[in-house]
Amino acid sequence: QAFFCLLLWVPWGSSCPPSCQCTERAGAKAVVCSSRHLEEIPKDIPKDAVFLKLDANSITRIPSNAFRHLSHLEELDLSRNAIEKIDRAAFKGVAAGLRTLDLSSNRIRSIPKEALLALNAKLRLANNPWHCECALQEVLWEARLDPDSVQDITCHTAPREEYVGKPLLQVLDTGVNFCSVRHRTTDVAMFITMFGWFAMVIVYVICYVRHNREDTCRHVEYLTSLPNTQGHAE
Repeated sequence: QAFFCLLLWVPWGSSCPPSCQCTERAGAKAVVCSSRHLEEIPKDIPKDAVFLKLDANSITRIPSNAFRHLSHLEELDLSRNAIEKIDRAAFKGVAAGLRTLDLSSNRIRSIPKEALLALNAKLRLANNPWHCECALQEVLWEARLDPDSVQDITCHTAPREEYVGKPLLQVLDTGVNFCSVRHRTTDVAMFITMFGWFAMVIVYVICYVRHNREDTCRHVEYLTSLPNTQGHAE
């Protein structure tokens, strides 16, 4: 934040979105679009931006390839918006160079793990109404989370009421594994499906045997009803 304040004193001569302020210091270019009532990410952000602040706006969604043209981007601040949906390829194109990504204080309940696990950036995910599930657990274990904000990743909703309102890390420390719950649910569903198919096969076999038996009985009755040819011959 201190670095952003310093950048504000140096004007940037190249093109800049009308709703933002662009500055430069020591070759590092910043685009500051804080508190501008933006509802979506500006389309005309300069390609050589290193720092991008979009905090304190009304952005609700991060679409696929939203920052793909910003190959020099190192820090991205999307905190204090109204973000509810993040597409799987939202950060495609900036994964390699991005060092900090702030998504705190939004309305995010869930997020595709593919959107974050490809990043090497330090993530801030605190103060969102998270639904504690397997995908969020995998992000917690595998992504680079800001250690100062991990305790503020709280379960707003969860499969069990006792987890609601508790930090996700605290819930997981008790031995809870949301992914194993999902796997057990999948196993049960597969078992029920297989049992259903097996029952259908059994019913088909029974019907087939019964139908053949009835045909055989009718054929035997037909044969026994025929006149005795040997008797006529005598």
